[in-house]
Amino acid sequence: MSDPTHAPALRATRLGREFGGHRALHACDVELPAGRVTALVGPNGAGKSTLLQLAAGLLRPTSGEIRVFGEAPGTPGARRRTAFLAQEKPLHAGFTVADTLRMGRALNRGHWDQDAAEQLLTGSGIRRDARVGSLSGGNRTRVALALVLGKRADLLLLDEPLADLDPVARHDVTALLMTAAAEHGTGIVMSSHVLAELEDVCDHVVLLKDGAARLSGDVQELREAHTWITGRADPAEADGLPRSLDRGAVVHSAVGGRQVTALVRTPPPADDGRWITETPSLETLLLAHLRAPRPAAADEEAAA
Repeated sequence: MSDPTHAPALRATRLGREFGGHRALHACDVELPAGRVTALVGPNGAGKSTLLQLAAGLLRPTSGEIRVFGEAPGTPGARRRTAFLAQEKPLHAGFTVADTLRMGRALNRGHWDQDAAEQLLTGSGIRRDARVGSLSGGNRTRVALALVLGKRADLLLLDEPLADLDPVARHDVTALLMTAAAEHGTGIVMSSHVLAELEDVCDHVVLLKDGAARLSGDVQELREAHTWITGRADPAEADGLPRSLDRGAVVHSAVGGRQVTALVRTPPPADDGRWITETPSLETLLLAHLRAPRPAAADEEAAA
């Protein structure tokens, strides 16, 4: 397997992509270390699928640059080191499952791992002579993921890989992906709208919003750089927060009845006994940043 440590797994610099005048990505800067499991999150239309397709070499940037292990996506070196799973899980409906795996082996001669591919199908009840078009959505996802894992790439680009799976299958597939990351140093970028399922599997996160990265970094470091506070709302303040708190440090706050909650960049407010402070969960952190107002600087860039 190639040594993935010499360059970031993915680096985007001022990356932009337009579709008919619509900016899917604009001035997007992202750098992902090799061998990390990265959650790619954001609202619908934030540019997650576009970023993954650019990294896979299926789209070309309108502006800026993107590199995979230092190489341009779509080049032979980048194709060898990446495997992409589209949200639609496109497979040839007329092929049998066995045909599909044979195709994967033929397209990846010399570095196909049949055992890794078969692991996705073991215990699923999927017959190898079944036509792909006859399979349920969840089983088609398993076959598509089998192609991805069988390639033994250094970086897996997965667009909503768990969306069609039932809870047990989600658990089993996630475990296989984490095994690939742990045993082979495989980097994984997976987009998801289910924030709660990312907490225990991802050690890096990128939050896209309005076509740019609004939050990016190591999960633990980002959590420790924020504080979740809960307390009795101050009736003298419109936002319910203590007057002494720097409003520039507040990511998002909400008042419910007599209580106010807020995510703030550390340090938290002085402990006067009125506030409960804790390190936010990943889900809490991401939800607050998703709800946060768009930065003024982003509005100015978008208008440029």
